[in-house]
Amino acid sequence: MRRFLLAAALAGTMSASAFAQTQAPQSQPPLRCGLDGTFAPHAFPSLQGGVQGFQVDLFREVARRMGRELLIESASFAGLIPALNAGRYDFLCAPTTVTRERAESLLFTEGYLWTELQFGIRRGTTPIRSEEDLRGKTISVNKGTPYEQWVRNNAERLNLTLMAFDTQPDAVQAVIQGRAYANLSGNTVVRYSASRTPQFVADFALPGTRLHWGTPFRRDSGALRNQVEDVLTCMKRDGTVARLSERWFGNRPGPDQAEVMEFPGYGAPEMPGFDPTPQNPTCS
Repeated sequence: MRRFLLAAALAGTMSASAFAQTQAPQSQPPLRCGLDGTFAPHAFPSLQGGVQGFQVDLFREVARRMGRELLIESASFAGLIPALNAGRYDFLCAPTTVTRERAESLLFTEGYLWTELQFGIRRGTTPIRSEEDLRGKTISVNKGTPYEQWVRNNAERLNLTLMAFDTQPDAVQAVIQGRAYANLSGNTVVRYSASRTPQFVADFALPGTRLHWGTPFRRDSGALRNQVEDVLTCMKRDGTVARLSERWFGNRPGPDQAEVMEFPGYGAPEMPGFDPTPQNPTCS
C-alpha cells in the first residue's frame, strides 16, 4: 500500500530554533523517498491519513531546509533497497543500519541514531541473559533486515528457527501469541512496542551490536548524499534531531548519542563509501 505525503511545516510543538536555516526557492524537482510505514515509532499510519513518526518529521525538515518538496512512499522494507537501486527513490527515509555489506553497494550518511539489536519477549517469560538462552528457540523478525541476517547467521550454532514477517507488528504478535519465543529488532522499535503492548517486554540487547542508523543513497548520488548530510549536521547542531528523538522515543539524548554527535567526513567512518572531506555546512 502506497501513501504519498507532500512536505509541510514541522509540527507546532517544535521550537522556533528548529527552523532557523533559510529556505531556498523551490525550483528543483521533488525528493522521493521510501520507508516502511509499519515500523513505529519511526513511521506508522496516521489517523489523518498517510504516515507519521520520527522519520517523517526528520526528513520533512531536511527537505524544507533544502527548499525541496518531499514525496514519501510507504512500502515493505524488504523491497526498499531494490527500489532505490532501480531509481524509484532518491534515498530512503527508513532507518537503515549501516552494515559493511550494504555500504559496498550504497552510499550512506553518518548516523543520526544509534541502533543495537534487542530482543522482545512475552510478559512472564524468563528473561534472556545470554545467547545460550535462545538455543532451540523460534525468533521472529521483520524481513530484509539485519535482524533476519543475525538469526540466519546464528541458526546452526544456536539451533534457531527463523520466522520472518513483512511487518514488525506481525513479528511482535507472533511472540504475544506464543508462535515465536522472542522478537529481534532495533532497540528503539522494541522499546516502543513494549510501551504500547502490555504483553510485550523489551529484554536482552546483544552486546557489541551498536551501529549507525543512516540514510542510504545510490552510488551515483554522492553530491545529494553530502548535501543531505550537511543539513542533518545543522539539525544536530541546533538541537532539532535531539528534540525529535525526545518527542518520539521519550528520552533526551545524552552527549554520547548519535542525535547530537558530529562524525568526521561524509558517511559512516570506517565503512565503504566514507568520504573523509571535512564537513563545512552553512548553518544559519
